[in-house]
Amino acid sequence: MSSIRVLIAEDQAMILGALAALLAGEPDLTVCGRAANGREALRALTAERPDVLITDIEMPEMTGLTLAAETRTRFPATQVVILTTFARPGYLRRALEAGAKGYLLKDRPAAELAEAVRRVHRGERVIDPELAAEAWASERDPLTERERQILWRAGEGRSSAEIAAEVHLSEGTVRNYLSEAISKLGAANRIEAARIARQKGWL
Repeated sequence: MSSIRVLIAEDQAMILGALAALLAGEPDLTVCGRAANGREALRALTAERPDVLITDIEMPEMTGLTLAAETRTRFPATQVVILTTFARPGYLRRALEAGAKGYLLKDRPAAELAEAVRRVHRGERVIDPELAAEAWASERDPLTERERQILWRAGEGRSSAEIAAEVHLSEGTVRNYLSEAISKLGAANRIEAARIARQKGWL
């Protein structure tokens, strides 16, 4: 039987090493690459064309959710498993919308990860059942993708001018998007709006 080739994207070096060692010990799995952020993962995807990508959500340069969406578009043969500490329904919804086939929490037994890799490789979906039930009962994300992009940058401390330059919009348009996001979230300002959205898994 041919080995399942796995790429791991994780920004914490100790966890990355532990995951690689764990999966390398499975006779039917091969770790073909490691990446410390989303950009590195995209380069590794291009070079290695793995069967399965395991990625954290919060990483430098590109989040795991953005990486999952990029993978679905550019490398459709690669299945994505999100491995995270965030048991937030909003994140799970967005992961599934981005094309992820698995969503596991880091506090689950190690053997579950290897089995999840096998299952998604077979075309199955692997989601923590309690989190899945909670996700479908939770409130829906009211933000548009553009509002999310801009609010995330605002939450990181960027000014409207800096955001406008990054996303190629006018400052006035950026302020309008922020105002709309603040209103939807019932927040007093952009920082509070970003905090609320993060808590719900919408950023």
